[in-house]
Amino acid sequence: MRPFLRRRNAQNQSSAHESPSVPDGLWLKCSRCRDLLYAREFERNQRVCPRCGFHARLSARERITVTVDSGSFAEWDAHVVTDDPLHFVALGEPYPAKISEARTRSGEREALVTGAATIESIPVAIAVAEFGFLGASMGSVFGEKFARAAERAAMERRAFVVFASSGGARMHEGIFSLFQLPKTIVAVEALAEARLPFISVLVDPCYGGVTASFATVADVILAEPGAMIGFAGPRVIEQVTRQKLPPGFQTAEFALEHGMVDMVVPRQRIRAVLASLIRTLAGSSLVPLAGDTMRQEVGE
Repeated sequence: MRPFLRRRNAQNQSSAHESPSVPDGLWLKCSRCRDLLYAREFERNQRVCPRCGFHARLSARERITVTVDSGSFAEWDAHVVTDDPLHFVALGEPYPAKISEARTRSGEREALVTGAATIESIPVAIAVAEFGFLGASMGSVFGEKFARAAERAAMERRAFVVFASSGGARMHEGIFSLFQLPKTIVAVEALAEARLPFISVLVDPCYGGVTASFATVADVILAEPGAMIGFAGPRVIEQVTRQKLPPGFQTAEFALEHGMVDMVVPRQRIRAVLASLIRTLAGSSLVPLAGDTMRQEVGE
């Protein structure tokens, strides 16, 4: 009997020390404050930490969902895809293989998603960068889709809203990538001539050629709290200048303080702020939609 009792006691002790099983993905830690967050609450809050206000990154599709009216988005130019103009190979990996991997990982065919939508019943053209696709690097197709969206916005008399996020120019395309800087600048001139609003929202991170081109020439430049914005990264600047950078350098708040952006807007308010700005800037220049009425200004 003694061996049996020993086994029985061992089983009871083992059961007493077992933790209750918790499903994977039920809880997560905030990247900034490290507090434990209920995943569903975090998603309901548009991936903003309810404790410290940290804004986690959104995919392009998630960004569109929380910004435009439900069911209003119609994608443009999804068929336009990247070629391999230079037959580029890095560390033994061809550029097409890199593109294929990025498509699998992000679920997108390119680093920019464009289309038509409405925001509080206001007709807009929208372009959203997908950072999960090669760091939203700006290549020839990125620039082409942006230019087409700007031109179509002018033709259809829609305000143009851009969510800019990028690691910079796409090195795999060399000079073809750099051509996109002037190309995107010229494209938005059509909006200025048509007297249509162009609003840029800088989201984390926004660097390189995107910051140096269309992202910072809009009529109004907004930014999400805590977004990192600049041309070269802080470490590169410190290495070149051999100087210690000030606290908060290149954050959205630092950019606001130094006049680079017009407003820092929390994600939960971006819809209302965009709608208010477009109504103020556009007046009657947009295509009228059935049922569109003037709404109160944000915060009233």
